[in-house]
Amino acid sequence: MEGILPVFKERGLTSHDVVFKLRKILHTKKVGHTGTLDPEVNGVLPICVGGATKVSDYIMEMGKAYQATVTVGVSTTTEDQTGEVLETKVVSKDLTADKIDEAILSFVGEIEQIPPMYSSVKVNGRKLYEYARNNETVERPKRKVRIYEIERNSEIRYKDDTCSFDIFIRCGKGTYIRTLATDIGRTLGFPAHMSQLTRVESGGFSIDESLTLDQIDELYKQEALQEKLFPIEYGLKGLPHIQIDDPKIKKRILNGQKFYKNEFSEAIDEVTVMEDKETEKALALYIPHAEKPNEIKPKKVFN
Repeated sequence: MEGILPVFKERGLTSHDVVFKLRKILHTKKVGHTGTLDPEVNGVLPICVGGATKVSDYIMEMGKAYQATVTVGVSTTTEDQTGEVLETKVVSKDLTADKIDEAILSFVGEIEQIPPMYSSVKVNGRKLYEYARNNETVERPKRKVRIYEIERNSEIRYKDDTCSFDIFIRCGKGTYIRTLATDIGRTLGFPAHMSQLTRVESGGFSIDESLTLDQIDELYKQEALQEKLFPIEYGLKGLPHIQIDDPKIKKRILNGQKFYKNEFSEAIDEVTVMEDKETEKALALYIPHAEKPNEIKPKKVFN
């Protein structure tokens, strides 16, 4: 069994829990996820099975989309609903929809984020959450992330001196939605946190395409799961492709040989998929040679 399986991860499970359960269901150890989802977050988690584990890095590079709830008036230690309250501030109806929407839209484009203390980002060889659990503080490096689209898609709900609203976000790799929620609050002049999150798209897969673990188990028992798996090529669609029809070139590619760049009419300046023109199957991934600027070499061969 080989391919990419969009899984619906339920709340309460870690990404590693999902992989562990799938290994038991599919009777194979060759199962890997494409980026973690926090236990309290549900939604799309693309899983690579068999040889598809070779392309997991490229699926992670593709964009993601989320549906989140922001609560303004309360901040927490973890920047989400699971943490302890850090600060409160009464929110009145003077905080209007226009002010909120203006703040939200200011985050479109490339922005800087400081990763939350309760995250797996490493500083000096240790994960930030390890420092946080020991009540240690450490300087967190700023990082640039990209927000392609963000909008409020619910009414504003005022309750118990707070307000909350839902937002849709389409973003690049490495974006912390928890931090985005707190930064929106800061722009408005209030403490805030992310009170709920669902990942609705990841790696080109939507939540509607995703299967629960129970559905996967049933399909596997019925020997009908393979048809639900997406081919390896689906995980490479974000990369440039070169179609190969010369049998001799195909053979050299499958043997992992190097090439001169001028043997191809297309420029090869980054990771590039060599694709069989007839079958549209990926043969290999090639990259520029680090020491020989006129050559390319294989990064991964699919055979």
